[in-house]
Amino acid sequence: MKAKGGVMPKKISIKKAAQRFRARADGITGFLLTVGQGQSKEHVSWLYDYAIIRMYREFEQLMLDSIVGAINNDTSTLADTTGFSFPKHLTTQVCVYLILGKGYFDFKGRDDLVQTLKKYVPEDHYLVTIIKKEKYKAPLERLSALRNYAAHGSDASKRTALATVGQKKISSCGSWLKCQDRFERIKDGLNSLAFEIESAAPY
Repeated sequence: MKAKGGVMPKKISIKKAAQRFRARADGITGFLLTVGQGQSKEHVSWLYDYAIIRMYREFEQLMLDSIVGAINNDTSTLADTTGFSFPKHLTTQVCVYLILGKGYFDFKGRDDLVQTLKKYVPEDHYLVTIIKKEKYKAPLERLSALRNYAAHGSDASKRTALATVGQKKISSCGSWLKCQDRFERIKDGLNSLAFEIESAAPY
C-alpha cells in the first residue's frame, strides 16, 4: 500500500516511542520536585494526584504507539491474530483506525493490557512477553488503580486502590504516592519496562 505520490509509508519507530516515554516520565518527577517546593501538604498531595494521571496518560500513549508500530512494521502480526491478510505496508492512520476505530485506547490493569495486546500481536510477541513479566505486575496494577482513584475518587475506585496497594486505609491517592518514594518506584518500574521495549524493538 503506497501513500500519495507513490511514496511508501514511513516506518514507525517503537524505540523512539519508548525513549520519549522515559523522558516524559522523568519530566513528571522533575515537575514534582520543582513545583512541590514550599507547597502545603495538601497541595503536594494534589500534585501527586495529577502526576499519576499524567503518568498513566504517557504510558497509555506508549502502549498505543507500540501496537501501532508493531502493525506498521510487520502486518503479519495482525494477520496472525485476526486470520486475515493485510497489505505489507499500512499508514499510521490506518493502523490507528484498526486499533481505535471511533473509540479510544484504554486498559484496566496488567492482565487487561495483555489481553488487549493479544488482539493485535501474537502471544509470543516481545510486547506481550515483556508486559507479562512478574516484576512489572505491581507497577502496572498500581498505575491503573491509583490513576482511576485520582481521576474519579469514587468508592469503587478507592476499594480497588486499597486492594492493589495492600492497605486498609488511604486518605487520598496523592497522600499515599508522595510517601516512601512510592511514585518514584512506579515510575522506575515503567521506565525499566520501556527500556526493555526499546531494546527488543527492531526499529
